[in-house]
Amino acid sequence: MESDNKNMAAANDEIVEKKMTKEKKLGGTRTMPFIFANEICDRFGNTGFQANMITYLTQELNLPLVKASNILTNFDGTTNFTPIIGALIADSFAGRFWTITIGSIIYELGLLIVTISAVFPSLRPPPCPTQTNCVEASGALWILYVSLLLTSIGSGGIRPNVVTFAADQFDMSKSAVAKRRWNFFNIYYFCMGLATLTALTVIVYIQDNVGWGWGLGIPTVSMAISIIAFLVGSPLYKKLKPLGSPLVRLAQVVLAAVKKRNAVVPADPKLLYENKELDADICLHERLLHSNQFKFLDRAAIVTPGDEAKVSTTRPNLWRLSTVHRVEELKCIIRILPIWSAGILLVTAESHQHSFFIQQGRTMDRHIAGSSFQIPPGSLPIFGTLTIIIGLVLYERLFVPLARRLTKNPTGITCLQRMGIGLAINIVSTVVCAFVEVKRKSAAARHNLLDNPTAMIPISVFWLVPQYCLHGLAEVFMSVGRLEFLYDQAPGSMRSTAVSLNWLTLSLGNYVGTLLVTLLHKYTGSGDKNWLPDRNLNRGKLEYYYLLISGIQVVNLVYYVVCASLYSHKPMEEVSHEISREGDVELVPNDKSDEEIDVLVRGKSRV
Repeated sequence: MESDNKNMAAANDEIVEKKMTKEKKLGGTRTMPFIFANEICDRFGNTGFQANMITYLTQELNLPLVKASNILTNFDGTTNFTPIIGALIADSFAGRFWTITIGSIIYELGLLIVTISAVFPSLRPPPCPTQTNCVEASGALWILYVSLLLTSIGSGGIRPNVVTFAADQFDMSKSAVAKRRWNFFNIYYFCMGLATLTALTVIVYIQDNVGWGWGLGIPTVSMAISIIAFLVGSPLYKKLKPLGSPLVRLAQVVLAAVKKRNAVVPADPKLLYENKELDADICLHERLLHSNQFKFLDRAAIVTPGDEAKVSTTRPNLWRLSTVHRVEELKCIIRILPIWSAGILLVTAESHQHSFFIQQGRTMDRHIAGSSFQIPPGSLPIFGTLTIIIGLVLYERLFVPLARRLTKNPTGITCLQRMGIGLAINIVSTVVCAFVEVKRKSAAARHNLLDNPTAMIPISVFWLVPQYCLHGLAEVFMSVGRLEFLYDQAPGSMRSTAVSLNWLTLSLGNYVGTLLVTLLHKYTGSGDKNWLPDRNLNRGKLEYYYLLISGIQVVNLVYYVVCASLYSHKPMEEVSHEISREGDVELVPNDKSDEEIDVLVRGKSRV
């Protein structure tokens, strides 16, 4: 009998090892060409679609500047809100792979519709080159709204899941990350920067000089290629199974804590309820430990007399009793929120800048070194994108090694410090914007062009380069740091949802930006006194807008510094999924399914 048991144990070990060997063959760097091909084509198509859209709305559909700019910021707001829904769908039941796939198809449909509308002139109003007494689009706007809605829904499935799906292909535990000499998030942003750069040069030029049919058709084809590339790599991907709705787990903790609001939290946290077997599915690479913050929530893990009969089972009533790990998941999210919220006003400050930048550039001398070639206004963001690409390389190769010597931190500086630097740089960027706008209008006044909105003012468009570069440098620090912070500090089982908070920041910031611009346009006077006029930017007070948002960002930076100084990192211990050769082996039949073997592997894990 003992011999049979040993044989069965050996057989079971062999099954588990084969399963783990199979899993180790999945993922890794070889999946990156397929995943990044999807994201690069998506970013290429998305940038080609959006970068010059302010030109399409004002020049092709004859919309006033503020109305067109608000349409774009509302679109950005919706596009950046849907990732919350997409992340919840992926984490709850669909998984990241299928959520990305379905989202990409919906996005492609939206691009296809707007491309068709751009091909047929009958769907657009008559041209209005003088920008006076223009006939605004009506029916074409509804087609645009439908396409924007579809692309927003599609983005919800793509944006929060691609970066986490790519990270799933690697060991992202702290010990593994510390050993690597490269930063996944820097590489991700670098690749996206290259895609954006290509779109800003090639697609925008085609839109301005060849036609909008080709200019929108190429991004549509690019998105179709991205879907094919992503599906081709499917056999190589490591596809983590959805672990149930994270919102349900958070709600269970809150309800359990409320039910036990009169219970006394024990002085010794070891007396709180823990169940490693119950938490095995949601402890991917780490197990959260008890923290002393938000002690009210600890009541959810108190074992009361009514729970005693359930404690001996593997699954108590989670609406009444939660484990310490699940309580700490909620604490992690609560700790993240103040840091996360600091990004909202930053996005508010940025929300209309690119629209206004492009409109400013349209009035300036865009010739290069006296040649006949003019830089398309929609290509001006190339300077910010180039700064991001070069900045990421210099950050990784120069800044991090230097900072590492000073701070002894493997990453050079912390995510919190990185974000703070980005916030400070962006304040400088908007102050520079104000000074450049004053100079642009002064040049217009000297040449009596203030009342000619379509005239070229004899001032080089390269005066806009510093503000683009400063904005790009701020992105290197703030945007990458925020994404890395959300991924690192979120519970391992909620990373898609946490990364979607990055997009929710953009959503709320864009909506607040729309509100701010609408109020300024409505209440800052009429005619020449209005800060943001409909047609003639030369008579506006755009520099006042830039100074206002600079002041908003100063207040926001102070708020961020206070929140960052009070922030506590999540307490955790890493979980190793290697099979231990020590101790007894649980006997299972040799015909166990993959799902049952997964449970066995987790059961053999050692902390």
